[in-house]
Amino acid sequence: MTHSTALLTDRYELTMLEAAIRSGTHERDCVFEVFGRSLPGGRRYGIVAGTGRVLEAVSRFRFGDDELTWLRDNRIVGDAALDYLADYRFTGDIRGYREGEVYFPGSPILVVEGRFAEAVLLETLVLSILNYDSAVATAAARMVSAAGTRPLAEMGSRRTGEHSAVAAARAAYIAGFSATSNLEAGRTWGVPTMGTAAHAFTLLHDSEEDAFRAQIETLGTGTTLLVDTYDVHTAVARAVEIAGTGLGAVRIDSGDLPIVVAEVRAQLDALGATGTRITVTNDLDEYGIAILAASPVDSYGVGTSVVTGSGSPAAGMVYKLVAHRDDTGEWISVAKRSAAKVSVGGSKRAFRAVNDRGIATAEIIRRDVGGVPARAAEGERALHVPLMTAGVAAESFLGAAGAAAARAHRADAIAELPRDAFRLSSGDPELAARYE
Repeated sequence: MTHSTALLTDRYELTMLEAAIRSGTHERDCVFEVFGRSLPGGRRYGIVAGTGRVLEAVSRFRFGDDELTWLRDNRIVGDAALDYLADYRFTGDIRGYREGEVYFPGSPILVVEGRFAEAVLLETLVLSILNYDSAVATAAARMVSAAGTRPLAEMGSRRTGEHSAVAAARAAYIAGFSATSNLEAGRTWGVPTMGTAAHAFTLLHDSEEDAFRAQIETLGTGTTLLVDTYDVHTAVARAVEIAGTGLGAVRIDSGDLPIVVAEVRAQLDALGATGTRITVTNDLDEYGIAILAASPVDSYGVGTSVVTGSGSPAAGMVYKLVAHRDDTGEWISVAKRSAAKVSVGGSKRAFRAVNDRGIATAEIIRRDVGGVPARAAEGERALHVPLMTAGVAAESFLGAAGAAAARAHRADAIAELPRDAFRLSSGDPELAARYE
């Protein structure tokens, strides 16, 4: 049996289940909706990420003997709830935005339809994945925009939890990063991996020259040499002397980067190493990358700022009940009305209006009427697609192939955004959801 995800949840999910069983409402058909009330960090658009991971996690949401024994021994719930959980399988439907899609405040990015007892249990699992992955992808997408055509590598595994590191590498790849340093992300999700040497490798050897020779003899002249352990100017000269003018790249991880990069480029060119690339790291974020736009940088490595969502480790998404059937079988719209936390009731669909130049002009949300799904008008594209039907996930969104498809879709979705969406200054979202 694959590892269960059933206890990756909050206790109140199970106590709600137990109380709903007692009141006889646990079998009511319900619609839950995931949306964000705002975008973190004053950003102008968000990127949906984590959908493929959600589908795989829901498929493994099972209460086996170990989980049930722990719940019983710790008196989390009583016998009626335990009996229900022993046979738990999510058999409902999930629809929503494609992974890699652009989203805005109010966008219903995921809709879970099923009996209350089935759907309510998924809240914490769904939000814990979507909130983290979407925050990372949103931050990463801004870095990709700032970098232009220059590639970025994700290298932040040491700045977050071990499982979050894999999720972050996947989300950054979907957002447009070209590679990761994390090997598990490569194995599980097909993200290209990269990495050569750290300062420790240079410090291990009796001299910088010995370290460079060892690396080149092992990895070839196309490798990337780290040149700022001691003196950058000396290291660059030594690197070209040992590797020749065919040296692949040098990496700079410290200093006043615009100045250091310009000096290194001039030195490499003077030595005849005109094809040797320069990659920079050193705690970069989208602002640091933008500052280097005019510098002769060939690629970037980003760590802390991407795995922390550039200072915002959660996208602020919520999971709310928006409709349920009553005892007569009629659908009832429900909504939260508390101050600053208002939700909009009813089952809904999302559409994006696009003008004749292919630029998005509006995010439109329509309610289903009388059980009939809302439809796209002329000049709109439907944003919701089936993700899971009768408890079975759509294969096209799973695994490495699903991550690659999400990456491709992100590029298409980004291409629709108006120019102002790419400003790095804080501001209002370009296309806040509009209800019709």
